[in-house]
Amino acid sequence: MKVKEIMTPNAKAIWLTESLSDAAHLMWENDCGVLPIIKDGRKVIGMITDRDICMAVAMRDTNPSSVSVEEVMTGQVYSVNPEDDIEQALTAMQEHKIRRLPVVNAEGELEGILSMNDVVLNAKGKGDSIASGEVVKTYQAICERPQPATASATAGT
Repeated sequence: MKVKEIMTPNAKAIWLTESLSDAAHLMWENDCGVLPIIKDGRKVIGMITDRDICMAVAMRDTNPSSVSVEEVMTGQVYSVNPEDDIEQALTAMQEHKIRRLPVVNAEGELEGILSMNDVVLNAKGKGDSIASGEVVKTYQAICERPQPATASATAGT
């Protein structure tokens, strides 16, 4: 199965220079928890989540209208291509512990979003669709908490 078969097309995005308030309003109006950050047309250069917005505003004790998404965004973007197999996307989600991937074309321009919701809603037991076991494995990897440092590692030995 290809990413393009289950992704959410025409995903909403936000310009680099817009504010956290603008991002929050866009998320609320479109019932989404993440926005790709774009510039130069629709080239994806970062991501911002509803959690990013809440933490930035709370930790800065400031008005969200006075902070740009550029100041808060996650600049490391992991993405997939619409033609990629869904297994490649699941592997990326597992490795990077992320629930949503922007789907970009060869030029890096936004085509859609692939979320765990899209994956779960298309999972089946068998056949040519997404195997439910692979979905569970991906979600477990995303949700796995980091292992605590051992006493010897924290003591510098």
